[in-house]
Amino acid sequence: MFRKYSLLTLLAVAVFAVSAIVSSAQVGALNGHVKLKQADGTTVLVAGAVVDVFRTDISGKYETKTDKKGEFRWAGLPYTGTYIIAVSAPGAQPNFQAEVKAGREVDYNIVLEVGDGKRLTLDEIKTILKGGTRSSSSGPTAPAAESGGDKVKRAEVEAKNRELIEKNRKAEDSNKVLTEKFKLGNTSLTAGKASNRAGKYDEAIKLFDDAVTQYDEGIAADQTHPSAPTLMTNKAQALIDRGTAKYNSTIKSEAYVAANKAGGAGGSALLEPARKDWKDAAEVSTKAVEGYKSQSAPTDPADLANFNLGKLFALMVRFAALSKVVTKVDPTQLDAGVAAYDEYAAVETDAARKALNERDLAKMLFDANAYDKAKPAYQKILAQTPDDADALQNMGLTLYNLGFVKEGEGKKDEAKANYQEAANYLQQFVDKTTNSELKIEAQAILQNLKEQQNVQAEKSTAPARRRRP
Repeated sequence: MFRKYSLLTLLAVAVFAVSAIVSSAQVGALNGHVKLKQADGTTVLVAGAVVDVFRTDISGKYETKTDKKGEFRWAGLPYTGTYIIAVSAPGAQPNFQAEVKAGREVDYNIVLEVGDGKRLTLDEIKTILKGGTRSSSSGPTAPAAESGGDKVKRAEVEAKNRELIEKNRKAEDSNKVLTEKFKLGNTSLTAGKASNRAGKYDEAIKLFDDAVTQYDEGIAADQTHPSAPTLMTNKAQALIDRGTAKYNSTIKSEAYVAANKAGGAGGSALLEPARKDWKDAAEVSTKAVEGYKSQSAPTDPADLANFNLGKLFALMVRFAALSKVVTKVDPTQLDAGVAAYDEYAAVETDAARKALNERDLAKMLFDANAYDKAKPAYQKILAQTPDDADALQNMGLTLYNLGFVKEGEGKKDEAKANYQEAANYLQQFVDKTTNSELKIEAQAILQNLKEQQNVQAEKSTAPARRRRP
C-alpha cells in the first residue's frame, strides 16, 4: 500500500566541491615574525620589514611586509615548492631561512641584528649557502673561522633543518598519494553512480568497491593530513551508494523472492550486506565530521571557504548515512539521525540543497513510524510548496497512520481529526499526481476511510479561478 522509496543522496556537485578541498591542500601559507636584536640582547618586533620569498625548486619570487605586530603572512603558495624567506629592514643586517615549505603550520621567527639595511638578492643567498658570509658592504666573502660554540650552534641548526626537510618530504609524499587516490576514487564513484542509475547493480558494486579501496589507501597514507576527512566523506558516500546497489540487486533477485515466499527471515538475511555498508557509512562519515572539527579553521578566505564546504558535505553525508540506518537497519537510531540533520541544517546556506534534505528528514521520520514528528516536517514542506504531490501523498499517509495510533490509544476525537486531514491531503494528491499506480493506492485508502471511518475529503475552500474571456 505504501510507496517504495529508495534514498539516493547523489551529491551531484559533491565530487567537484570536495575536489576543491584537496586542491586547497596544494597551496599553503608562509607566516612568521621578524624581530630585531638589541644591544642588551633583548629583541623587539619589527614593523614594515621587507619579506622576500624566493622559490628555489623553480623560478619564483613573492614580496610582502610585516605588519604593525611584526608579523608576515603569504597565503596561497604552492604546497610542493621549496622556498627561502629573506628579510631586510632599515638599520638591520639582513637574514634568511632556507629550505622552507608552505602550508606546514610553522611560525618562522626571523631575528635581525643591527646593520646597514641591505636587502639580499637570491644570488647572494645562494653564494652564502655555498660557503660565503655577508660583509657589511659588498656582500659575500670567504667563510670566517668558527669558534667551538658556533660549530655546536651550527650543527644544531643544521640538524633541525634536516629534520624539517625530512618532515616536509614525507608530507609532500603523503600529499601526492592522497591527491592521486582521491582522484582515482572519484572516477570510480562517479562511474558507479551512473551504473547504479542505469540499474546495472553488479557493475556499480564493483566500481564502488574500487572507490572504497582508493579512498582507504589515501587515508592510510596519512590519517592526520588535513585532506583525510575529505577522503572519508567520499568513502562514506561510496558505501551509501554501494549499499543501495546491493539492496536493489537483492530485492530483485530470485533468491530473495523465493526466500520471501518461503517465509521466515531468509529474505531479510540476504539484505545484511547492504545494511553493513550503511552502518559503515555512518561510522566513517562521523569520523570525517570529527576530523573537520579537530582542525583549526584556516585564516585565508579561500582556504576557509573550501574548509567550510568540505565540513558541510561531511555533515550532509553523515545525515544521509544515518537516514539509511534509521529506515533500513535500526530505527532506534532515529534521534541520532535527527541530530545529524539539525547539525547539517544549521550550516547549510544553499536553499535548494537544504529543501532536498528537509524531504529526506521527513521521509526518514515517516519510515521510522515517528508520525507525530513526520507531520510537522511535512507541514513545513507544504507551506513552501503546497502543490508538491510527493509531500501531499506522504502527509496523507502520515495522518492516516497517526489516526490508527490515536484510535489505538482510545483518543477517538483526535483519530477522527487525523483521518479527516488524511482524506483531504490524499484527495489533493489524487487530483495532482500523474502516477497511476500511486493514484490507485491513494484512492483505495480514501475508499477505506469512507467505508470504515465515515470520512470523506472536504471540498477546497479556495476561491475558483475566473476564466479569461
